[in-house]
Amino acid sequence: MPARVQSPQTVVQGLSEVFREYGFAGASLAHISAATGLGKGSLYHAFPGGKEEMAGAVLNDIDTWFENHVFQPLDDKNIQPALAVQDMLQACMTYFQCGGRVCLVGVFALSDTRDTFGAAVNGYFLRWNTALVAALCRGGVKKAVAEDLAEETLSRIQGGLVLARAFDDKSYFEREIKRLSQRLKSALEL
Repeated sequence: MPARVQSPQTVVQGLSEVFREYGFAGASLAHISAATGLGKGSLYHAFPGGKEEMAGAVLNDIDTWFENHVFQPLDDKNIQPALAVQDMLQACMTYFQCGGRVCLVGVFALSDTRDTFGAAVNGYFLRWNTALVAALCRGGVKKAVAEDLAEETLSRIQGGLVLARAFDDKSYFEREIKRLSQRLKSALEL
């Protein structure tokens, strides 16, 4: 019986979960094959650059999702800044499964792969920070304050994910998002 053909998106989703669970270094070919349903030959045919190309595809997929659901709405001058910021927080709740899913870009930022994927990691966080600062400024927040709030927001989102994972309790992330929502809403009302 021929092997079942996996869609590229299904393969990337499988790769994402393997890298989330095992990290880049711990993601063995056996784990990757089991998660994607592809044998070694098929994996190297699809990703001739090996595991680095696989991780690159995952990071590109994450970047595309955030571009569409977070960055562009924050940049959209037709969306009220307060609404764009609240939508950003809701998108984070959705994407990170209310704190049950680690930030894979953050995992890569903290691991030995930082040098390999540094440009992608830096670009992701820089893009998010820039879009959030712009939205806050459009909402009347002074630039210096907006820059501090954006940095605080990204730090608290990442920290909330770490605590949710460390304590195996999604409520840490959920409470952090709720506090951020109030903090950013207050800043935009001034």
